[in-house]
Amino acid sequence: MRPPGPWEIGLIVLVILIVFGVGKLPQVGSALGKGMRAFRRGQSGEEKDEEEEEAKPKKTVRKSASTRKSASKS
Repeated sequence: MRPPGPWEIGLIVLVILIVFGVGKLPQVGSALGKGMRAFRRGQSGEEKDEEEEEAKPKKTVRKSASTRKSASKS
């Protein structure tokens, strides 16, 4: 199978412009890019790492009583 030539690419771009319109192209491109990134993450298994990080409780830093008193005086 040969790669598409300039006429074929031009025709595809023209059809895309007619279907989506010029105003929607950035949104379509963004959605396509996000979908491709999610697919690649799913293929490499990175999604599991992100889910494990979200499941871990986040550490909170508690201020000591003296720090809270000095902050309230200001």
